[in-house]
Amino acid sequence: MSKKIGLALGGGAVLGGAHIGVLKAIEELDINIEYVAGTSIGALIGTLFASGKSSSEIEEIALELNWLDISTITLSKLGLLSNEKIGDFLLKHLGDVEFKDLKIPFATVATDISTGSKIILKKGKVVDAVVASTSIPALFVPIKINNKTLVDGALVENVPISALDELGAKFKIGVDLNNKKLHKNPSNIIEVILNSFDIMLNYPTKKALQNADITIKPNLKKFNAINTKQLKELINQGYIDSKKILLDFV
Repeated sequence: MSKKIGLALGGGAVLGGAHIGVLKAIEELDINIEYVAGTSIGALIGTLFASGKSSSEIEEIALELNWLDISTITLSKLGLLSNEKIGDFLLKHLGDVEFKDLKIPFATVATDISTGSKIILKKGKVVDAVVASTSIPALFVPIKINNKTLVDGALVENVPISALDELGAKFKIGVDLNNKKLHKNPSNIIEVILNSFDIMLNYPTKKALQNADITIKPNLKKFNAINTKQLKELINQGYIDSKKILLDFV
């Protein structure tokens, strides 16, 4: 019988590598995930999983990715970086799919920067929706979808539990990447923006996770949100910490 288990993957930039470790533990414990939701980097990892890719396939993609290759300087007044290459990266690994084409029902969260509204995307083109959810304000140019100007969903719901509700999940697992993170003195503008995000999102994330049945909070305090050299360690940490919690579930 279906347990209608949903998995919500939160934002956290490069810390999203820990999500791959969580997926590895889920596969190893044979937990059947029937719904997936993601915000920001959680949307990127989540959509790869929802497309049918295994944790090992997603790990291979992540380890081969040169993060500098998926962003370029833009002349736009609305952001420093173009997100076109992020879209190209997703098209390469997903194809030009719609939500209905995915093997697991999936939703992602973005923010309407004109109104501050939370926008849950679960229809239409997957790549456009994920790019919107990962578009950090001021860094990346906003994305237009259905006449809405959309940016990173972390502004409104960093761990998208409400999106799982909309999909129909009855048992919800949330993964919070920022809960145990220590904020270090920033050395560049990206770290300033990411630290600001984390601090701002702390309380609303805790509130959203009250509606989760299980919350996984990998201990990522020794990691940096923009250093891609830590990816293998992040995957391992996510695996170790999530398996401890999920063992009690199975």
